[in-house]
Amino acid sequence: MSGAALGIEIVVVFFLALFLLHRYGDFKKQQRMVLFGTLLAWYLCFLIVFILPLDVSTTIYNYRWTPGGSSPPPGCQSFNAPCYRPWSYIPDGIMPVFWRVVYWTSQCLTWLLLPFMQSYARSGGFSITGKIKTALIENAIYYGTYLLIFGSLLIYVAVHPGWRLSWYELQTIGITAANTWGLFLLVLLLGYGLVEIPRSYWNASRHGHLLIKTYFKASKLMTEKADAEENLEDVMEEVRKVSESIKYNHPLRKYIDTILRKCPLDYQEKMGRNMDDYEDFDDKQNTYPSEKSLVKLHKQVIYAVQRHNRTRVQWQILLQQAIHLEDVAKNETSSTHQFVRSFPSSEPVGWISRYVYTPTVEWYWECLLKRWFYRLLSVVLTLFSVAVVWSECTFFSTRPVLSLFAVFIQLAERDYNYLYIEMACFITIFFLCTCVYSTVFRIRVFNYYYLASHHQTDAYSLQFSGMLFCRLTPPLCLNFLGLIHMDSAISHQQKEQTAYTSIMGSMHVLPFIANGFYIYYPMLIVILCIATYFSLGTRCLNLLGFQQFMGDSEMTSDLIDEGKELIRREKRKRQRIEEGENRRREWKERYGNPREEYAARNRSSHEMKETSYSDSVNSKAKYSRSGSRAERDCIELLQDAEPLDFNADALTDDPLDADSGRPSGGRYLSMSSSRSRIFDDV
Repeated sequence: MSGAALGIEIVVVFFLALFLLHRYGDFKKQQRMVLFGTLLAWYLCFLIVFILPLDVSTTIYNYRWTPGGSSPPPGCQSFNAPCYRPWSYIPDGIMPVFWRVVYWTSQCLTWLLLPFMQSYARSGGFSITGKIKTALIENAIYYGTYLLIFGSLLIYVAVHPGWRLSWYELQTIGITAANTWGLFLLVLLLGYGLVEIPRSYWNASRHGHLLIKTYFKASKLMTEKADAEENLEDVMEEVRKVSESIKYNHPLRKYIDTILRKCPLDYQEKMGRNMDDYEDFDDKQNTYPSEKSLVKLHKQVIYAVQRHNRTRVQWQILLQQAIHLEDVAKNETSSTHQFVRSFPSSEPVGWISRYVYTPTVEWYWECLLKRWFYRLLSVVLTLFSVAVVWSECTFFSTRPVLSLFAVFIQLAERDYNYLYIEMACFITIFFLCTCVYSTVFRIRVFNYYYLASHHQTDAYSLQFSGMLFCRLTPPLCLNFLGLIHMDSAISHQQKEQTAYTSIMGSMHVLPFIANGFYIYYPMLIVILCIATYFSLGTRCLNLLGFQQFMGDSEMTSDLIDEGKELIRREKRKRQRIEEGENRRREWKERYGNPREEYAARNRSSHEMKETSYSDSVNSKAKYSRSGSRAERDCIELLQDAEPLDFNADALTDDPLDADSGRPSGGRYLSMSSSRSRIFDDV
């Protein structure tokens, strides 16, 4: 079984990264280069998280055995069960090569390739050469900043007395600079996630609070959706003007066609109908846009269309969530203990909903068990957060050992319980990654970087997330090894290093970072957790004019009322659509499709009239045709007549409509006596 666990996890992690990329990206529309770069970045970061526990258990096992490898570990009398080799043991020589390939590939992605690919994908150029040129210009300052930081550290080491620069030390300086930048951002994101994730699950157990917050989100999202639609219309108007000015025989027309292919289909049809294929251009009379302005317009079209599609899909998802929460609030007082939906799904019921997740089971889960499950999960996550904060503040203390995670690992190490070591390491790293990565997935920098599910994330945001993952994962794993005292640069213990730590190099090359920044900066997490608990960041954003969910704010109350009215309006629209479809279905079931029968009658009667009166009515043929056409038009109008839609406001809860004297429900015109006699006459 040597190396089997490593192979299994490599395959499982690949499918996990592929699943997440499918959820947030769009395999059909986005460029293959963007998808491949993002998939590779996510895959390498997830590999580090999943493989590191195997590296820890293998290191502990190798440290316990003598160098000869033939005698049992110290404290073991024989090769009994507690001293056996773990099934996930990785042979010597594999892990250093593996970590070297994974780490340097991820660093090349995050510092070189992904920034270039990000600018390339965002560029509005019409050729590969133009996009590459734009990407190089945009990243010139970006790469220059990195060279300045690396040069400063290099000068510091060069002027230090007694230090001789070698390739190993230069490599360590580069790794230290990258990890320092990652640790600086890691603590900020971790301080937010350690508080916000347990609190989010606790709030999810409060259906009333969650429904009110959904109304607030609906109001803000509708504003963003309206802004996106207005921006799209402005961009499409500019595209229309440019398209009308540049005709088909103009040299720049091929660029216009490229821009039109990125526009929505309805706008393409409108612009196509207004074009005249036979109209030539005249350089003396008209002024035409330059290629540079078309590149800028192309970039605006890509962003406007992506933003419009994203807000439209997000609105449908949020609307479904609000309707579901309202259904939960209504069903909580149900005496039948069966969950009833306002809008049942039109899809056929599967065997899971029929036999397993029945309406009764759904009621007990949604109205009773789910809230208690979320509360219990919130308490467990809170305990984890407290343990992480305590360990971050005390992991530098080795005598006595104050870090809780180091205590747990050392207890398992004494009993040679390698499975417990791997599970404890994996759960801890997974929790830390959840706090950090979830914050990355939630972050919104002025709607420019935004990860949206249901295939609505643009290429720029996907690559931005890949860059952040590659920069945050190595320092996060180093921080975890410091928490369990497996990093000698921090714990100052003479223990065998993990293969991952050996790749990172010795931090003693830069002592002010190893003995200062890496030890004391993580303590800042306490202040960040306190600030997040009291929502200081939210309050500051609210004061600056960014509307945030504040329970004691008048603006929040107004937005909640507005969102509630928006959801009510959308529900009325859905009810009208469903009731209209039901009426049409009943109409077809009762009267069938009389259009074909009436058409056949008209054709036979018209043929009989033509054969009988063809010789006598030649002078009045024009009027007879017009009269027959008028009769056919009347008949077709009667054939196409459908039940008129009733006023759906009569079904609303508004008490003003109850006194208007209108009937409470719609009535089919076909069921009235006058209309039935009209059809009989026809």
